[in-house]
Amino acid sequence: MRPSHLNIILDEEFLGAQNGSHTPVMLWGPPGVGKSQIIAQIGERHDIPVIDIRLSQMEPSDLRGIPFRDHDQVEWAIPAMLPNTERHGCQGILFLDEITSAVPSVSAAAYQLILDRQLGEYKVPDGWAIFAAGNRQGDRGVTYAMPSPLANRFSHYDVDLNLDDWVAWAYEHHIHESIIAFLRFRPELLFDFDPAHNPVAFPSPRSWEFTNRALQKFSNKPLLLLGTLQACVGPSAGIELKAFIDSLDQMPDLDAITRGEDIKAPKEIDLQYAVASALVGRAIAVKEKDNAEEVFGHILNYAKAFRQKEMGVMLVSDMLRAVGDELFEVPAFSQWAESIGDILLYD
Repeated sequence: MRPSHLNIILDEEFLGAQNGSHTPVMLWGPPGVGKSQIIAQIGERHDIPVIDIRLSQMEPSDLRGIPFRDHDQVEWAIPAMLPNTERHGCQGILFLDEITSAVPSVSAAAYQLILDRQLGEYKVPDGWAIFAAGNRQGDRGVTYAMPSPLANRFSHYDVDLNLDDWVAWAYEHHIHESIIAFLRFRPELLFDFDPAHNPVAFPSPRSWEFTNRALQKFSNKPLLLLGTLQACVGPSAGIELKAFIDSLDQMPDLDAITRGEDIKAPKEIDLQYAVASALVGRAIAVKEKDNAEEVFGHILNYAKAFRQKEMGVMLVSDMLRAVGDELFEVPAFSQWAESIGDILLYD
C-alpha cells in the first residue's frame, strides 16, 4: 500500500485508540523504504509522543521489567521506556520497530503487550496506539519468522513505494530539486535493492535523504562529490546522478520564467524534468509572499510550453501537492486545464 494511503489508515487507528476501536498495525517492507518515518509523521501531525522501542536490541527482561523483593512478595519494576500517563501524556504511539529482528523470547514477551495492552501488572494507557514494523525474510536483514500467535495480533500492511508520494515528501522536507528531478527522470532508482547481491550502498528513500545531505556539504568540492554520492546510493546510481547534475548548467533562466518572460522549454528530456522540479521549488518559495499568485500564473503558463503535455501535467500536479488548493484560484489554472485537452490531472 502506498504511503499516502497508509498515513490515512494509521491516522484512523490512532484515533481508534481514543474510542476503543484500535487494532495494532504491522508494517512490512525492505530496509530504507520509510516505515519508521511514516510512524513519526503520524506523531508530528497529532503532536503526540512516539516511543520507539527497537525490539532487536531488547532482552525479555527489558520489557517485563526486573523483579525485586518487597517484604514477603516479589514485585516487578516496570521499565521507564513504556508509555506512562504521568511521564508521557494520555495519548501517543508505542512503536515496536525491528520486531522481526527480535529473538523469539522477546517476541513472546511482546504477545500480551500487543493484544491485551498489558504485561504483568503494567497496562498500556487507553489513548495509546500500538504500531510495529519489520523487514521481510527475503530482504537479507537479520530476521526471524514471525510466530503465528504474534502475527495474529496485528493487521498487516506492505509498504509500497510510490514516486508521487515521495516527491511530495521531498518538497516538504527541502530535498534538493536536482535529486527530485533526477528521480522523476529515473523513477526506477527510487529503490533499487537486489537481495541476491546484498550491496552495501543502494538507492532507497533513506539513502536519497543521505544523498541530499552529501550534496549540500560537497557540491562545492567537485573532486569529492562523486565519491560521496556513490557512498550513499551505490556506484552506478551515484555516477548517473553526478552526470545529471553536471548537465544542469544548460537549464533555461528560471527567474525569467517566473517573471513571465517568453522562454522556450528545453528539448532534452532530462532538462525538462529538472526545469519542472525547479519551478515547483520556486512556487514553494513564494507561497506565503504577496506575489505568489503572479508567480504561480507564470509557472502555469510555462507548463504549456512543454512539447509533451504529460510533462506539464507532472509539473502542475507536483505544484498542486506542494502549494495546496489555492492553485485552483489562479486564473491561469483554468487556462492551463483547457490546454491539456484529454489528459487527466489527478492527485
